[in-house]
Amino acid sequence: MKRSLCGVLALCVPLAGVAEEAVAPDPENTVWPSYNGNVNGQRFADLRQINTGNVAQLGEICRLKVEDAGSFHTGILQIDGTLYFTTATDTLAVDATNCALRWRHHYETQEHGGTALQVNRGVAYANNKLFRGTVDGRLLAIDATSGKTVWQYQIGDPLQGEFFAAAPQVFQGLVIIGAAGGDWGIRGRVMAFDVETGREAWRFYTIPQGDDPGAESWKNAPSARYGGGGTWTTYTLDMAAGEVFIPVGNPAPDFLPEHRPGENLYSNSLVVLDAATGKLKWYHQLLSNDGLDLDLGAAPALYFNGKGERMVAFGGKDGYLYGVNRETKERVFKTPVTTITEPKQVPGTNAWELCPGILGGVEWNGPAFDRANNHVIVGAVDWCAQMTRDEEFQFKPGTFNFGGSYKQLDQSRGWIVAVDADTGVERWKYETPAPQISGITPTAGGLVFAGDTAGNFVALDSKTGSKLYGVDTGGAHAGGVITYMRDNRQYVAFASGNVSRLTFGVVGSPTLLIYGLGGKAPAPVAAAAAGSPTHAPDLAAGAGLYGKVCASCHGAQAEGGVGPTLKGLAQRLDFDATVHWIENPSAVKPGTAMPRLFPSPLDAQMVRDVAAYVQTLK
Repeated sequence: MKRSLCGVLALCVPLAGVAEEAVAPDPENTVWPSYNGNVNGQRFADLRQINTGNVAQLGEICRLKVEDAGSFHTGILQIDGTLYFTTATDTLAVDATNCALRWRHHYETQEHGGTALQVNRGVAYANNKLFRGTVDGRLLAIDATSGKTVWQYQIGDPLQGEFFAAAPQVFQGLVIIGAAGGDWGIRGRVMAFDVETGREAWRFYTIPQGDDPGAESWKNAPSARYGGGGTWTTYTLDMAAGEVFIPVGNPAPDFLPEHRPGENLYSNSLVVLDAATGKLKWYHQLLSNDGLDLDLGAAPALYFNGKGERMVAFGGKDGYLYGVNRETKERVFKTPVTTITEPKQVPGTNAWELCPGILGGVEWNGPAFDRANNHVIVGAVDWCAQMTRDEEFQFKPGTFNFGGSYKQLDQSRGWIVAVDADTGVERWKYETPAPQISGITPTAGGLVFAGDTAGNFVALDSKTGSKLYGVDTGGAHAGGVITYMRDNRQYVAFASGNVSRLTFGVVGSPTLLIYGLGGKAPAPVAAAAAGSPTHAPDLAAGAGLYGKVCASCHGAQAEGGVGPTLKGLAQRLDFDATVHWIENPSAVKPGTAMPRLFPSPLDAQMVRDVAAYVQTLK
């Protein structure tokens, strides 16, 4: 007979104020089968073994370094003792109790020149298959047992800037996914495919044209051809109603609303579709004719309020948390969750300051619903920016089409905010030293698990927001945080280490970590050794590193974006000066927001490889 971990480690402490016999025991095993736990997006874990009384005894069970460098935004699934997660190109299966790698599926991109961003946010699971998008416009089905490709189809055009970063969602034999790339001027759309054959079942254009409902909202009709409206995170399902909730991003060009007069449906909107047919049921637009890139980029959470009415909560990059009654379609609350300055006009050709800024607000991991306390809890980025518009605009397929430029200001931080789920009134607010974009996971044990981009993993008291536990993991948190039971033991698994979009903070190598009661204290984060170059610069290796580490800021084709263009760099900096810039960015360009990547995650050889590659860009 298996013994309870409580008896083995004497670590199970009853919740304060609750009689021990009144608390139901945790199940022996649980699963985390969807990006946000359940398809309703709540992320709440009805587990109590780790609780407010013993969370200080958390420690590291194991870790698995996934890559040397790159983006690591992945959500994590846990099914029958296996964790499934992704990098930009790879899908991994790992033992959920000891980090042992079971298999690794590598996808080799087929159109390198057209890939927009090297990023992926996870998989969906159904019928022993995993489903994911790729950076070059493909949809894959992978056998969950063997890691072998079941089928693969091209469903987007990477040369137009289309890529598939969102974790798909599955509804009754259909895998649902939408195209990202709004800032490149795609025409956004959401599609559904048969899970067995990969054949398309339906599609819905998030930027309507012609006879599509809402097409009249684009007064300059030709601008809808490159109107944006990408989707870049996962989706939420109401299984009873057969509805899929789609968070839709900004219109394009980002900073030139007069170029596309009208409401610009369905950009910056929560779009609700019939999950079986793709037909529009209703929508809620946060901001029409947006000229500040304040899109809706995070999946919503569905719940019932105190009156038993169906609600949906969602957060946008404008820095607000919204609550909408799904029965009346009326907005119930709009609560600020970060620093906000309301612009009185769109940016002019002179710099215009905006808070929270276009990398701020609620990013790709959205709100959670704490059922124990009737709280909606959300993380947010507090980071102002200066924005400047272009005087002229010409659409260029496959490149950034902002219609201007922006500069992030130096100071950034984050927030974790809990509001009353019925009224939106703030209940507590916890400040993080760096932007907060990880998944938020409340539990029945009275805890909220989260991580920030300074590398801090924390557990907060879900009633008060006070910090009960914290540890420096050595890498930015930009992906999932989940918790589950295996063989009577509760684990917490999370993604650490990320380089993307100015990284939002500390970088680190992409690493999976698993924590539990009685785990070891992590070793102090050691300073990385620079090493010495071992061979002449390798252009192919440099190109690969550029895609993983540099493209998210400087553009896939070096056209610029968050960071400056690197085209023609060789005319401004020679090879040695480029190496010095990468190793010491602030020394060469005072005040630059470029993160320090040397000596980790880039060592001396990697720096020379990247420098050699960017010297070739024209």
